[in-house]
Amino acid sequence: MWLSPEEAQALWLSAKVALFATLACLPPAIALAWWLERRRFPGRFLIDALVQLPMVLPPVVPGYLLLLLLGTQGPLGGWLERSFGIVVAFNWKGAVLASAVMAFPLMVQPIRLAFRLIDARLEHAAATLGARPWRVFSTITLPLAAPGLIAGCVLCFSRSLGEFGATMAFVGNIPGETRTLPLAIYSLTHTPDGEAGAMRLALLSIALAVAALLASHWISARTERRLGFTDHRSAHAEL
Repeated sequence: MWLSPEEAQALWLSAKVALFATLACLPPAIALAWWLERRRFPGRFLIDALVQLPMVLPPVVPGYLLLLLLGTQGPLGGWLERSFGIVVAFNWKGAVLASAVMAFPLMVQPIRLAFRLIDARLEHAAATLGARPWRVFSTITLPLAAPGLIAGCVLCFSRSLGEFGATMAFVGNIPGETRTLPLAIYSLTHTPDGEAGAMRLALLSIALAVAALLASHWISARTERRLGFTDHRSAHAEL
């Protein structure tokens, strides 16, 4: 077998964590991107800066803050454990949360840009014809923003696959529970005769990232063709 059982387990856990982190980020990212792009209000730039904060902080800082808040001794984590028996820290669900926090800004930005590029006259025309705001959003805004949604999901998934610092600080490096691909590579580099395994996982990580980018490009191009973006651009170029 090309991968050892421990390496295969790290791969499966990374894919699971990245998938759930992407699904968790998508609804709030859509709502926040639309809100920031379509609404003007005092303090908007502060919310925008707060959204981007995980991108400029050392990754261990958000992980440490999550541990203080959601650890079993933290105010929210202790309450969740006492009231519902839910423990987030030091398990795979905590890895999902840490990855989601770090990847969230990368999902918001392309979705926000997609909303910005939509011709508002289309939405206004639908509203004039009697369509309710939710119907305008679901049948016009979201389909037109599909390439941005796809790009955001791919960036979020890829970032979650590579998350290391926040995961290490919040959930540790527990084999079979929180040891994702980056943590497995880190562990193998500190293990005698672990260089070969580390190289296998590093190459696998690169292959997964390239595959995700290619899939994103293919899906975005297909979506644009279905929405007629390609024909529109060609006509514009001819003019």
